[in-house]
Amino acid sequence: MLQITGLTKTYNGASGTARRPVLNSLSLDVEKGTSVAVIGPSGCGKTTLLNIVALLDDFDDGKILFKGNDLSTLNEKERAEFRNKKIGMVFQLHHLLPQCSLYENVLLPTLPGGTKNTDKEFAESLLKEAGIWEQRYQKPAELSGGECQRAAVVRALINNPELVLADEPTGALDGENADQLGEMLINLNKKRGTTLIVVTHSLELARKMDKIYRLSEGKLHEGENKGHE
Repeated sequence: MLQITGLTKTYNGASGTARRPVLNSLSLDVEKGTSVAVIGPSGCGKTTLLNIVALLDDFDDGKILFKGNDLSTLNEKERAEFRNKKIGMVFQLHHLLPQCSLYENVLLPTLPGGTKNTDKEFAESLLKEAGIWEQRYQKPAELSGGECQRAAVVRALINNPELVLADEPTGALDGENADQLGEMLINLNKKRGTTLIVVTHSLELARKMDKIYRLSEGKLHEGENKGHE
């Protein structure tokens, strides 16, 4: 589904210094329906990688193919449509709108195309799967952190994306809620066949995925032993 080859990204260094490489000729192949964890220290480029795949950030060199299509050829309108229809994003902070109910927040991504009854039915089924159906009319301030993050996962799935990108999705949760959210992501991945890429500091979450990669010196290293770091 996703093929990345020779991906390079650099940032401007401090005043008068050379550009700083973050991703250095990185390559990654992700098969449809699989789950992948990317681990590594803070600042190594994990979030940058996700942002580039989601077309939220540009890159200097390399190629990204999604189902054989070169994403670099998309114009701004096509990039926005790709993000809305093909990609689901989950962040460390849920970013739910405080003035909207949980149910309204979940349906937000459907607004550009006009929310249909089928969208509402799908939202209801996802909310039930996520265990937050009873809280659907409550606002974020009335919910726990775990419930808000579950709602964020449902929101990411509402347009039935083929690829879900999760950036430290359990980073702001306690151990119990983090474990429950990890199980939810894996169950949705297996049940719906949605391809999943998770960036995380949590080895517990990483070990739930089909594959683990370590990002180091701008490259991904496959075959991380799930038994130890």
